[in-house]
Amino acid sequence: MRAAVTVCLVPEAAQGPFVFHGATPEEALARGCGRAAALGFDGVEVFPTGAEQLAGCDLDRHLSEHGLRVAAVGSGAGWVRHRLTLTHAEARVRDEASAFVEGLVTVAARHGAPVIVGSMQGRHEGSVSRADALDLLAGALARLGRHAAGSGQTLLYEPLNRYETNLFTRIGDAAAFLRERRIDGVRILADLFHMNIEEADPAAALRACGPLLGHVHWADSNRQAVGAGHTDAARIAAALRDVGYDGWLSAEVFPIPDADTAAARTIASVRAFAGGRA
Repeated sequence: MRAAVTVCLVPEAAQGPFVFHGATPEEALARGCGRAAALGFDGVEVFPTGAEQLAGCDLDRHLSEHGLRVAAVGSGAGWVRHRLTLTHAEARVRDEASAFVEGLVTVAARHGAPVIVGSMQGRHEGSVSRADALDLLAGALARLGRHAAGSGQTLLYEPLNRYETNLFTRIGDAAAFLRERRIDGVRILADLFHMNIEEADPAAALRACGPLLGHVHWADSNRQAVGAGHTDAARIAAALRDVGYDGWLSAEVFPIPDADTAAARTIASVRAFAGGRA
């Protein structure tokens, strides 16, 4: 398993659960990549404002300079900045949301990275029933999954906690949905913070997800670095080994008490519990 740390380029998400930020995208990338390499991370998970910024920033130089890879690219700015979701009542908004994610998929693939669909999944509300929302979500994920596969990547779908979505909050339910709808090119992102809220047994849920598990947000129960809350990281790591997971453990956590400390605690926990290159 490989270790990654989050770098946020979205000003509106300055208070979000991302380790490294900056006054400018260049500053965030320089600091994030520099500190990630110094601490022994294998890669960074990048949260850009959109495909144009991701394509225009000097990400390749920072990666090459520090010997890092891109673990994943977040699409949350589509919601944070533009209030776009894949299950919105208006077709125009849904189309814009799909185009936003599709653009990111195209650019992220140049870095060998998948794109995450989390907050952009939306929710069922108002005139959109749960059945309608799930049909819309299935259609969008199927299209985006095909686009990702055509770019040599997968799409990552992230179940969120009940306060952020009412579609899928448990990874087993999300995995069953992908299987039942026969949605290819999409795998599950398991965020340990969300799982702490929703799963009765996070380790068992990871085992049930099995080969559909595509990415892990390595976070404690309080959304700080692993070790700061009450998540049983040893049981989580054992479950990941049991299902043969060899992907990324990425720190989508608050920079508490500061970014460097949160990153250092993360890499220490990955070394202690998950082994691997870190």
